[in-house]
Amino acid sequence: MNALHQYLFDTHRAARLGEPMPPAPGTHDVAVFRAVRDRRRFERVVAGRPARGAVRAALHRWLRPAR
Repeated sequence: MNALHQYLFDTHRAARLGEPMPPAPGTHDVAVFRAVRDRRRFERVVAGRPARGAVRAALHRWLRPAR
């Protein structure tokens, strides 16, 4: 059973019992990704590291090693 099947079962059950419908799968994904990104930026600032560009710098070091 995947998330969509579970969602359909939950909406059917909620409709039968008169309960509020559950949110659709993926409804809050963007908000979660933003919260994770903001938390990681905050932790980097508190640790005294640059808040942005860490992934790009790591990829640059990995793809273009010193010669």
